[in-house]
Amino acid sequence: MAKTPLFLRNTWYYALPSKQLKSGQIISKTLLNELIIFSRDRSGTVIAKVSETKSYPIQEAQGNIWIYMSNDETSLILEEIPRIPEFADQSHQGVESIRFSCDVDHAVVGLIDPAHIAFVHQAWWWRSPETLKEVVKTFEPSLYGFTMRKHPLEQQTLFYRLIGHNPQIEISFRLPGIRIERVFTDKHMVCNLTAITPISETETEETTMFYTTLPWFPILQPLLLWFTRSFLNQDQKILLKQQIGLKHNPPLTLVGDADAQARWYYRLKAEFAKSQIQGRSFVNPIKEKTLRWRS
Repeated sequence: MAKTPLFLRNTWYYALPSKQLKSGQIISKTLLNELIIFSRDRSGTVIAKVSETKSYPIQEAQGNIWIYMSNDETSLILEEIPRIPEFADQSHQGVESIRFSCDVDHAVVGLIDPAHIAFVHQAWWWRSPETLKEVVKTFEPSLYGFTMRKHPLEQQTLFYRLIGHNPQIEISFRLPGIRIERVFTDKHMVCNLTAITPISETETEETTMFYTTLPWFPILQPLLLWFTRSFLNQDQKILLKQQIGLKHNPPLTLVGDADAQARWYYRLKAEFAKSQIQGRSFVNPIKEKTLRWRS
């Protein structure tokens, strides 16, 4: 049985925020171990080149530039770029990015691990392990991934209470590493789109963007981005500690409902790679399931 590659090909990866690439500007950035040159011409069109003869498809929407990392220039584009339908052509209102010293798999598993929240993200304005409660959520398959079904938000931290009354939340994940969290209240909506992009075998970038209908959001934007940066720094410290043990290449054990999403990620990735090799359509291996864990 062929080993699943670290980097998936023939899929969309997050490249960079649109505002970073001005008209007439050129930016170089390494993605999936390839040095790529991004440029925007005077008409506003973005181009991504690896060399004078090779380029990758680019799509730009909602303040984001996405790149389709194909195997070759004849590869068919299999899916649409990640979008937030409720925000049409609106750009994000806040963005933060950080680099982790780990491979893409460990970054993605950290992103979708539901049990780490109370242990890693500890602060007076968040929650702590002392307030652990049993969580019961239902998941269902969705495009190249899975979705936690929309449900009332039971544990409301400071920021969630500011959004409005009767908050409900829905969280989806799709390959190669896209997590979209939607929070709905009686009057407003806040969406958090997080993208994992592999830089190399040992470095990965995580970018978080916020979309919202809150009229007062610009006032609190600096505070929210400070919170986000604090969370990302906490994740970074944990991943650095984790790398110490991973240097010895220990067997990784994923057990119980808390680790189910991580197991699903590896199954999804393996199926995607296999479907590419066999030249067939992707078949989502995830089935509807109710999971229980403490967080």
